[in-house]
Amino acid sequence: MKNKFIYLMVAASLLGVGCSEEFLDPVRNTATITNIDFAENADINPALVTGTLDGIGSFMIEPAGVTGTRHYDLGQKGVDIFLDILSGDMALSANSYGWYQNTANLVATVDFTREENRIIWEYYYKIVSTANNVIESLGGNDAVPTTAESRHVLGQAKAYRAYAYFYLAQIFQRAYDPSQEILPFYNIDSNISAKVPASDIYAQVTSDLNSAITLLDDYSRDQKHKIDKYVAKGLLAYTYAAMGNYTDAKTLADQIVDANVYPLTTTGQLAYPGAGSGFNDVNSASWMWGYDITAEMGHQLLDWWGQIDYFTYSYAWAGDRKSIDNGLYASIPAIDVRKTQFGTTGLTTGMPINKFFDPGRTAGGQQTVTTDYLFMRIEEFYLLSAEAAAKSGNEPAAKLRLKALLSNRLGGTANADAYVDPLTGQALLDAIYLQTRIELWGEGKSYLALKRNQATVTRGTNHVFRSGESFLYSIDEMSFQIPQTELNNNPSITSQN
Repeated sequence: MKNKFIYLMVAASLLGVGCSEEFLDPVRNTATITNIDFAENADINPALVTGTLDGIGSFMIEPAGVTGTRHYDLGQKGVDIFLDILSGDMALSANSYGWYQNTANLVATVDFTREENRIIWEYYYKIVSTANNVIESLGGNDAVPTTAESRHVLGQAKAYRAYAYFYLAQIFQRAYDPSQEILPFYNIDSNISAKVPASDIYAQVTSDLNSAITLLDDYSRDQKHKIDKYVAKGLLAYTYAAMGNYTDAKTLADQIVDANVYPLTTTGQLAYPGAGSGFNDVNSASWMWGYDITAEMGHQLLDWWGQIDYFTYSYAWAGDRKSIDNGLYASIPAIDVRKTQFGTTGLTTGMPINKFFDPGRTAGGQQTVTTDYLFMRIEEFYLLSAEAAAKSGNEPAAKLRLKALLSNRLGGTANADAYVDPLTGQALLDAIYLQTRIELWGEGKSYLALKRNQATVTRGTNHVFRSGESFLYSIDEMSFQIPQTELNNNPSITSQN
């Protein structure tokens, strides 16, 4: 229904185009709208392509958008679950229905025939393809739009393309190596079905995001699922950090924090029953990027909330439990409010019943999902700034950011000072990484941190599969495989390596 609505929007926008000489050209088939039509008219009427751009946002949250049927095919939030389980911080602690067993037991990541690989691959490449269509419709990679609206559409499209390529590079390359050939590359001007070096992918990502930041400088969005300059800066900060460019990563993270547009999540908001608690509302002031899920969208059993939330009628309630790794949980101090985000008794032990929950708080109660999706929030950039500062040798700056984050989590400034002040060298880096894992549990970011920190994850005892085992970030099991469908249909790729 949502896609049909988007198509109707595009059709309506076409009806609003005036009868210019170009549209009355008698030698052209005027029953067909071509890329030439879009490129020549989109700048004066960006509504021609806005529907396509909106379609990317809808696809990011579409249940079964790749496969049409599978219950772990959930757009970006579905990928987040795959990555959180792979990172080891999210334990599959009960496995009644089997949706995540091939990820949890590290089978999917070494078997290119498993559909998990196809879901992730096709999800991001569909975003690349759609973003390319929008960019081409606006005049191509080097277009200079003359209206504010077309600038904003182009900026968002470039940011979407960069977002997709960044995740593809993170997920399908074991460790950052700019010379390694990793992915096919499509950017309108260069369409290469063979794998290109990672340096080409990252160059496109940084170019797109820098351009997007400029194009979106004066953009004020009306909904948080749209990308503004702060989201683009956040994606670029992550990209620089993944490349080991901590100077620029810190600069971008600091720009986001110092803009004072997004306040830190309050103590009450961090865990039930605090005031405003529940990571379930896109209007939360600390959320930078998210999606307003409404009843009209019809999200029910097939939904991220269904896989995570005990209070939603779906798998987490019925027996596929996702819990915090009990080793990670044990590392959270008793005075830390974030320790109370997780259940401590019975079936809900370790489940995020006080972080991610339907406000009705009835077990299995939410059937039509109206709780919102979180993609990015301000705390990520306090932590990334601290990490980048520490890795650049600027420990005072790292400590300031870490204290600012921890003050209302550890019960006050004095406790934050007592925790942070003694830290130096590797101990400081380890603490920042640990706080990243605690703060962002269940939000799809632990895997990115695992790779940036070149860490080894040791699973706790509450994992159904591979409990107690340790895995280095760069081993084959810790990244996904180019799927069988791509190898079958793309003769330019003959192997995984």
